[in-house]
Amino acid sequence: MTDPLAILATLHRPTLLMRAARIGAQDYKRQIHLPRLLGYGVLPRHGAALFKLMELEADLDDQRRASDAGYHLLRHIDVLIALVGEAHILRASLDRSAAQRAKADHIKLSGSAAFFSAT
Repeated sequence: MTDPLAILATLHRPTLLMRAARIGAQDYKRQIHLPRLLGYGVLPRHGAALFKLMELEADLDDQRRASDAGYHLLRHIDVLIALVGEAHILRASLDRSAAQRAKADHIKLSGSAAFFSAT
């Protein structure tokens, strides 16, 4: 499976759309916004949600580029808000798990144990 954050880094959309998405993502709440976009039920994991949102966004972007009469700007912004919000959550969880792994690799020794391990 491809890294969803790497795919998102290559995504190019109009500046105004992305600015609106970044502003909206500041108030993003997964339990409220995601079911409205992906359907109600069990929420997918962050990576799976990102892939589903990318598919939705690609369809909406195709409609936008084709000047389709069925294109809904607000739905497109909602999907972009969810994409940015999910990416922030996924990146934060990856950073947290990397920090925990680094912390687990570093064992603090004190007293005689530290003395004998250093000599």
